[in-house]
Amino acid sequence: MSNNYNIKPIDKIVQPMQRFIQQEKSGGLLLGISVILALILANSPLSHGYHEILEQSFGFRWNNETYFEYNIHHWINDGLMSVFFFVVGLELKREIIGGELSNIRQAILPIAAAVGGMLMPALIYLLFNPSGEPHKGWGIPMATDIAFALGVLYLLGNKIPLALKVFLTALAIVDDLGAVLVIAFFYTSEINTTFLLVGLLILIIMYLGNKLGIRSILFYAILGIGGVWTCFLVSGVHATIAAVLAAFTIPADVKIKENVFISKINTYLDKFKNIDPTENTPTLTNEQLHVLEKMNEATIAATPPLQRLEHAMHPAVSFLIIPIFAIANAGVSLNIDIENLFTNNIALGTALGLLVGKVLGVVGFSVLFIKLKIAKVPEGMNIRNLFGLGFLASIGFTMSLFVTSLAFSHEEFQTQAKIGIFAASIIGGIIGYVMLNRSSR
Repeated sequence: MSNNYNIKPIDKIVQPMQRFIQQEKSGGLLLGISVILALILANSPLSHGYHEILEQSFGFRWNNETYFEYNIHHWINDGLMSVFFFVVGLELKREIIGGELSNIRQAILPIAAAVGGMLMPALIYLLFNPSGEPHKGWGIPMATDIAFALGVLYLLGNKIPLALKVFLTALAIVDDLGAVLVIAFFYTSEINTTFLLVGLLILIIMYLGNKLGIRSILFYAILGIGGVWTCFLVSGVHATIAAVLAAFTIPADVKIKENVFISKINTYLDKFKNIDPTENTPTLTNEQLHVLEKMNEATIAATPPLQRLEHAMHPAVSFLIIPIFAIANAGVSLNIDIENLFTNNIALGTALGLLVGKVLGVVGFSVLFIKLKIAKVPEGMNIRNLFGLGFLASIGFTMSLFVTSLAFSHEEFQTQAKIGIFAASIIGGIIGYVMLNRSSR
């Protein structure tokens, strides 16, 4: 490291934390710790206090009237998770515009695998729960937890070909889109048409703002949160859908092209070098500050607002929002009667849907599309590591827990589904890791 860089004591604390956050596997590791913490809280003397805190309600008062009064658990699932889905929407748009989903020939295989990985789990669940209240949980095993699955994959490091990491990433992103559509169409309560139309009107205004060239993050934040999210929340359509739709209105273009940016930055650097610095003081001259401001403006103009937002929000989502969600939703009491666990087939359908359905769907649809010559085999992929990826796709923690909260209001049914999710995710993650590790040898 250069001697010109003055390392402060705080840097020795902050820099290791920054390196941890920048590692791909860190999000999955923290999520795992959060799930374990939630299970400890729910199965210890702190259990009563843990559940009591989540049931505390708060809202906004105006003229002796209370608005948006929900408990903390509800605010986490409808508020914080909307931020998570907003980032999912940004990732989806980026991938569709210029990422792994922009070239249909390259994207067809992970898309097919994702579709198979959604259909087969739902069918297996419905096979065990064809009717009644348990029937509503068919969407639970459809989801893949992208953070956890990629976290396990990145534990293997360079043993895994880049093409496999790209394949699993694209598969999980398409899977997220499928989960959003399932929530929108099948897990939405009674709809208030007036508020829904107002929300859609504000979305159109955001879209027009994009087309007119408005790049202010504040403009989209005010309309997105104060308008679209609020209207959707009141309308009965799940607020997370508003977050995804709002994300798709964020501009993805740049104000200045790369060559113009390089030219501007070089010009500003030359100006900065030619300015006489202040003698023996750590501060800059006004002229230096002016040049740095111009460089910052050029950098912002050369960065798409979509990517700027995604880059800024991703650490907060991975290291704050998802762990909070896991702590609030993964707290299942393990002091349950085995007979009660199998009074219906929710746990069994969920576990087999994830563990068997995901693997059959991902592997089966991939092989089918390859055999039909609709899609090509990615470099480094073989049947063994394809099965390994299929098992990693059966890790359903975050999204499956979220759909569970929408599918069932009955606490016993939620517990049964969560037990199925935990069992399948742990087994699938271990099998997937072992298969991919052996395949790499």
